[in-house]
Amino acid sequence: MSKIWTRNASRRDFLKMSAMAGAVGSGLFSLAGNASAADTLNFYGWSAGVEDVKNHVAAFEKKTGINVIYNNAPWAQYRDTMVTKFVGHAPLDVMYVSDSWLPEWADAGWIAPINGFPELMKYNDTVDDFCTKSMQYNGKQYGLTYYSDYMAFLYDEDKLKKAGIKEPPKTWDEVVQQSLILKKAGICEYPMMLPMARESWLIEFMTALVYSHGGRFTDDNGFALMDDPKRGAHQALQWITDAVNKHKIISPACVETGELTGLKAFGSGNHAFGLLSRYRVRTLNDPTQSQIAGHVKQALMPAGPAGSHETVGWMRFHAMSAQAAANKTRAAEAAKFIEWFGGKADGKYQFQKTMFTNTGTGFGEKELFKDPDILASYKKYGDIAMFEKQQQLVKKKDVITRWFGEWDDINGAAWQSAVIGKSTVDEALKKSAQSWNQLKKQA
Repeated sequence: MSKIWTRNASRRDFLKMSAMAGAVGSGLFSLAGNASAADTLNFYGWSAGVEDVKNHVAAFEKKTGINVIYNNAPWAQYRDTMVTKFVGHAPLDVMYVSDSWLPEWADAGWIAPINGFPELMKYNDTVDDFCTKSMQYNGKQYGLTYYSDYMAFLYDEDKLKKAGIKEPPKTWDEVVQQSLILKKAGICEYPMMLPMARESWLIEFMTALVYSHGGRFTDDNGFALMDDPKRGAHQALQWITDAVNKHKIISPACVETGELTGLKAFGSGNHAFGLLSRYRVRTLNDPTQSQIAGHVKQALMPAGPAGSHETVGWMRFHAMSAQAAANKTRAAEAAKFIEWFGGKADGKYQFQKTMFTNTGTGFGEKELFKDPDILASYKKYGDIAMFEKQQQLVKKKDVITRWFGEWDDINGAAWQSAVIGKSTVDEALKKSAQSWNQLKKQA
């Protein structure tokens, strides 16, 4: 996941760039000089599974006779690379998009909705609901799935057995109880691993805690709800601050621990419980990458007193540029490409299956949970039934807006302040809510 806007760029800069992009979309600037040759599509992605992508592109070219120019950039630089290309009117037809960037890119006129392509929209009936909702904005849909996943609760079964614990915790209260047992037995100094560093993953960690405690950040109209003591984020943040300062089952260094650092710490055997991306179970059960391989299991997200086992998911999808959509022939070719990657190719979900078996990335297509090859692949390191059961309880983030990046910085700092005891939970969430509502008014 990545920020909607970079930390070093102001919102005013973004609005200037968006205005330029809007001018492009309106025809005030000619794109003729940047258009590629007929029967050639320009496809841009981030550099994941590059060889698999190249192979699927080659199959598309052979099947359709349409040439594809494929380029990629590392995930860390991808978003900024694409913004530069959009503003510079570079030729783009199809690209990967994160759900976190959807409002920004749609409002700027950089990507186009696909509602007018029934051959693409038909796939909505075959994927999990949170996936479809994550690709929709202001009543329009902007793509088909690339991959999806969610924040999961993982545990080291071996450590629980050593402490005489027969099954993983079902509630956050049980997480505390079991962690204290593990701590007392000297098995783990800090049994629970929760990354709280201010990085792009932080909103997923926080949202998973909020949703499982029965809370929300915003209401149905998009106004701040995080400071509501009964419906907001109070219970979740209070649980974290107590876990760090009262029960001492989470290290105070959590505010400096990012997702990757947390993964390595968990894989080194330093913790019994961890909140991590679901796909990390593959790495943790790989003996070449983890010291606890074979012992890591997934359980349903623990529930808060007024919550459930819900968690948060994210979505990456294939989208069509406004440039491509402006030309009927080019749009039709781009739609074929999007279906080949995000839908079925020759009647099968080939790309999603390849990416899952080769890299472990998740998928939203329901029928793949019954695919024999996927079942065999996942059985080597995980429980497909638990994977699917938790995915049915996944919700999209409720804070994805054009001003998300600015608010996320303020919100992350506020949560950290409460965790390390520099402010109260109420003060932190009040600051978060005030920031959200102020940015919403300015939008």
